[in-house]
Amino acid sequence: MKLIADQLNNVSRCPHCSVATPSLKRIFISSNLVQRATPGPKYGWAVFACSTCGGCILVRGEPNSYNGSTYVQKMFPTPQEAHEDIPVTARTYLQQAYETLHAPDAAAVMAGSAVDAMLKEHGYIDGSVYTRINQAVEKHLLTEAMGEWAHSVRLGSNRPRHADAENPHVSPDEARQSVEFAEALGHFLFVLTARIQRGIDAAQQDK
Repeated sequence: MKLIADQLNNVSRCPHCSVATPSLKRIFISSNLVQRATPGPKYGWAVFACSTCGGCILVRGEPNSYNGSTYVQKMFPTPQEAHEDIPVTARTYLQQAYETLHAPDAAAVMAGSAVDAMLKEHGYIDGSVYTRINQAVEKHLLTEAMGEWAHSVRLGSNRPRHADAENPHVSPDEARQSVEFAEALGHFLFVLTARIQRGIDAAQQDK
């Protein structure tokens, strides 16, 4: 992907609306390398806008390079990816939640499934999702506030899944909040724990 190109290609999903293979048109490009006051590499920058949602992506070129062959080195923000420390079933649901944010009902269902899979990974298998969340709170795996949020995600997931007669659909904001909770829960239950364990292992090896 060249920094100077009119379109930003080979981006699998828009990091804002998650639409697949987005059309990203360049709306700004720096006239040259952007100067800096501190020592270090200089970069050319460009901004591309998604034709679906209007969200913008800032891209950075290769260091100290600015010509027709300068390639994109980094994108901000990058498309969301579920962390590899989250167990595979929950990670798959969470990734699907990211990728369906443009379809709020689907994203809410996937976020609810991700939360349920995380609880099952910790041994809470019996009963309904409602029961498993309450058990996790009682055993202090989740705080009471986290339990309330988990129940909110559960209810949001149930509405489209069961075609609730009065309020079947989830709003984009509700879906995003559900996905954000599922992501935060995954980091709390698995990513942070794995990171701490890697730190402990590294410290023991250094002794």
